[in-house]
Amino acid sequence: MPTSHVTREIATQPDVWADPRVLEQSLRLPKHGAWVGVVGCGTSLYIAQSYAAFREDQGFGRTDAFPASLAPRREWDCLLGISRSGTTTEVLDVLGHAKAKTKIVLTANADGPIADLADELLVMSFADEESVVQTRFATTALVTLLTSVGYSVQTSLDDTRSSFATDLEIQKWHKARQFVFVGIGWTYGIANEAALKLREMAGAWSESYPAMEYRHGPISVADEATLLWGFGPRDEALIEQVKAAGAQVYWPDCDPLASLVAVQRLGLVLAEKNGWNPDSPRNLTRSVILNGLNQPSAS
Repeated sequence: MPTSHVTREIATQPDVWADPRVLEQSLRLPKHGAWVGVVGCGTSLYIAQSYAAFREDQGFGRTDAFPASLAPRREWDCLLGISRSGTTTEVLDVLGHAKAKTKIVLTANADGPIADLADELLVMSFADEESVVQTRFATTALVTLLTSVGYSVQTSLDDTRSSFATDLEIQKWHKARQFVFVGIGWTYGIANEAALKLREMAGAWSESYPAMEYRHGPISVADEATLLWGFGPRDEALIEQVKAAGAQVYWPDCDPLASLVAVQRLGLVLAEKNGWNPDSPRNLTRSVILNGLNQPSAS
């Protein structure tokens, strides 16, 4: 069987993160003190959530993240729209009606209609993908955003290249029936993205929660068929509770982006097990374009 597009795109992520264009693009993102809104859909939303939380945590200024379909018309200093295709209907709609002083777009497609709505266009075509499922573009976008607010990508590179999660472990995890991803702080967005990847790539039962929220109901269905995967600083008390319920726990002491790459690799294993094509998941396309939504002109 030929190697899938997504397999190659997962494997090339560290090299793309190290591309000098990542740093170049990061220098064009909002500066310290700006009030920033970030919008996206699906994977792009979860990238927005992680960036917004990290930016505020680092003291760079108030940062809001919204699904594009729910974004209010706030008078942000800067509104940042994320869309790999540059054609996502809801993101176009938000940017077209925005009251923000400046509109920045992060995309892989310089020729998409989103370009006409941007004051500043950040084109990451070097991270684009052939697969429907986002892996490389999404993580490279997040690396770029985090770099702009002081995150050092070197640990991400080192941990990803070290293959901390072995093939043996990944093969063991495929026996789980329920996959739960939890995140602390800015890694909650990464946990959301991890759960989405297993649903998209393999049709797996996957969920995501802020780590402290997992005790408030969701833990009630944990059992021997559950794998809980944690991002961020380890919560030892939660780990013990989940183990007491009979579930497996994997909470590595590594860079969260590197851990997300391991989830992507697990998605490939589950896709093969479940008979799914990870390049072309059921009911999905590379971009969601909705007919009938009122989209303004670029003027």
